[in-house]
Amino acid sequence: MMRQIMAEVKIIDEYHQITARRGNGRLRREVWVDERTQQVVRYNLAYINHRVHASDNGRVVGYDNAHDGHHRHYFGKIEPVRFTSFQDTEARFEADWIAIRDAIRDDK
Repeated sequence: MMRQIMAEVKIIDEYHQITARRGNGRLRREVWVDERTQQVVRYNLAYINHRVHASDNGRVVGYDNAHDGHHRHYFGKIEPVRFTSFQDTEARFEADWIAIRDAIRDDK
């Protein structure tokens, strides 16, 4: 019996710098898919701002599945999250980082 090996291909590798006027920091987005099915198999989404949170390499909020399943990083704490789809995870990440950005801007 031959076993197929799933080949992961990184399709997105982005950094987006956020200007100080818009909240500062940067967004990190990495996505890998199964080469054959094009299904997302691995991801890393992060809002990084060392001025807001110094530990966890400046990651204020992030979602990934690099170790121990799907989870969320939030100000240094890691908690498991229920995974329904990558699109849902992206939407939750976007809502989280925008809420944090807005709170930071409101504090000024």
